[in-house]
Amino acid sequence: MLETSLILAIAITFVIAGFVKGVLGQGLPTVAVGLLALTMSPGEAAALIVIPSLVTNIWQAWSGPSLVPLIQRLWPTLLAAFLGTFLASALGLGLLTPEAASVARRALGGALIVYGLLGVSRIQIRVPPRAEPWLGPPLGIATGIVASATGVVMFPIIPYIQALGLERDDLVQAQGLSFMVSSFALMFVVLGNGTLNTANAATSLAAMAVSFVGMFLGQHVRQFLRPDVFRFLFFLGMLALGVHLALIHR
Repeated sequence: MLETSLILAIAITFVIAGFVKGVLGQGLPTVAVGLLALTMSPGEAAALIVIPSLVTNIWQAWSGPSLVPLIQRLWPTLLAAFLGTFLASALGLGLLTPEAASVARRALGGALIVYGLLGVSRIQIRVPPRAEPWLGPPLGIATGIVASATGVVMFPIIPYIQALGLERDDLVQAQGLSFMVSSFALMFVVLGNGTLNTANAATSLAAMAVSFVGMFLGQHVRQFLRPDVFRFLFFLGMLALGVHLALIHR
């Protein structure tokens, strides 16, 4: 039975994570895993976020205008990310277990530092169409490895997708597809190592409802915010959280 303080912390975390996703169209699993890792192992955090992340991103992937064209364009990269998650686990690179909690937390911190630095620096990268066939799959595999080690499903695949020059709605939908595939793979990993079980699956389902509250609130507030300012503050927060997890938190 979870303590009341932990339940409150989980609820607040998913409201914040849902709010960020509502404003930016991304960030729910990253924010949730990063904040939850302050009070539990990254593996336990990944088990809690996998169902909300999967469901919200199924909705995001299917609600856009270009589902079939995006699948046709991105399927080699998405398949590589899916398989890379299992490959990392099979090779012993998966760290989402209670025994590896300390190492996984530092790895998570490192991933958030890189992600935050990329966002704060606003580096503009462009991937030409001719490079997609040979660049996408290796980055997909790398994403699977990072996901299996940290529970973060955004790096490096999301910077890659953002570099493809997609229109805004297609970009949001492509990110949803990527999160959906990676979350699905991650669900099997945490089921396989026993981190996701009946008890925390129920908590994860409840967290899904809370995250939708935050997401709808974020979508409403988005029209009153300057997206560039919010995005900068978001990445700055991820950078600070990464430094804390990697260098300070024990």
